[in-house]
Amino acid sequence: MNSNFILISLLALTLTACAGKPKDDPSTTQTAQSMYQQAKEVLDNGLYNRAIELLGAVESRYPFGPLARQVQLDLIYAHYQAGDVPKALAGIDRFIRLNPNHPELDYVYYMRGLSNLKADENALHEVLGIDRADRDLASTRQAFDDFKTLVSSFPQSRYAPEAKKRMLTIKNTLARYELSVADYYMRRGAYLAAANRGKYIVEFYRDSPHIEKALEIMVESYDKLGLTKLKEDTYQVLMLNFPQNDKF
Repeated sequence: MNSNFILISLLALTLTACAGKPKDDPSTTQTAQSMYQQAKEVLDNGLYNRAIELLGAVESRYPFGPLARQVQLDLIYAHYQAGDVPKALAGIDRFIRLNPNHPELDYVYYMRGLSNLKADENALHEVLGIDRADRDLASTRQAFDDFKTLVSSFPQSRYAPEAKKRMLTIKNTLARYELSVADYYMRRGAYLAAANRGKYIVEFYRDSPHIEKALEIMVESYDKLGLTKLKEDTYQVLMLNFPQNDKF
């Protein structure tokens, strides 16, 4: 066989092999640990969108490796910090479903609570200092349940104290929401609906600073409805708990 033909053939094979390994793709030679370390450094530096890309690459390349669960946890955090609440919640729900006994499940529920709170946030109104208690608060209610699950299922968790504080804040927010709805009904003459909202606050948010106002709405509503007995009974409760009240 012609020696020149052999050399040409070997050269062609070498070029073909090189073409299959792009020089600018470091993941072809990186280990899972080195890829993860790079992603973690980016995440720690607050470059969340870039971290999501790198962590996603690790998860795609090593879906069942020893770092898989940690990568999933970091992706949850990165999506939350990047403001992508739907992806954060999707990752959280998937993690809980597939890892019901994971040692960091308390952290996952904590992140679920934070993510649901963020789902109800409105950055513009927060900056302007406008009260948004009149909006629908479905995600905030879910956040309360998430923190409650954390506190009840993992009472020794390092996240439990913060979860309790957030539950108290959420209760005050929800009470204020109910109060805004009651005021809305009052202004429109829907007195029975207003009284029921006030009663709900008294029954379920007893440690809320909005109890006094709720009782006032109940007294006024019962008066408008001609329900004298309910009005008098509620007024007695109001004066017993808030003797300085001079509304009536």
